[in-house]
Amino acid sequence: MLAIALAACIVGVGWLALAMDVHGRQAWGRAAGAKAKRALRAMGAAALVVALVLCLRVDHATMAVLVWVMALAVGAVAVAMMLAWRARWLGLLAPWFGRGSRGPVPASIPDGPARRDPGKSRSRTR
Repeated sequence: MLAIALAACIVGVGWLALAMDVHGRQAWGRAAGAKAKRALRAMGAAALVVALVLCLRVDHATMAVLVWVMALAVGAVAVAMMLAWRARWLGLLAPWFGRGSRGPVPASIPDGPARRDPGKSRSRTR
């Protein structure tokens, strides 16, 4: 049962990661929509609660919570390593959210403040 709890932690943390824009882009090539993000967050939280319940069924409360926290840490490290090495594999946890009408975001377009306004040019005067 503890192995199932560990798997539930890995899947739960993976779903929570996929609900974030940056990790959705890594896994699917685009961010998930608002409804998909809410669903992924709910599924991730539910998987973590299931893991806690499984841990509580195996041991007494104080030991079960300790094992659950350790399983959360293992899940977080496993998902982080997957995002670092094989981010597309994380998309397999929820392939139905990866499809959609919005096309992929080109990798050459930076997001956020690092993007420069093409109308402004820096000219040096000497």
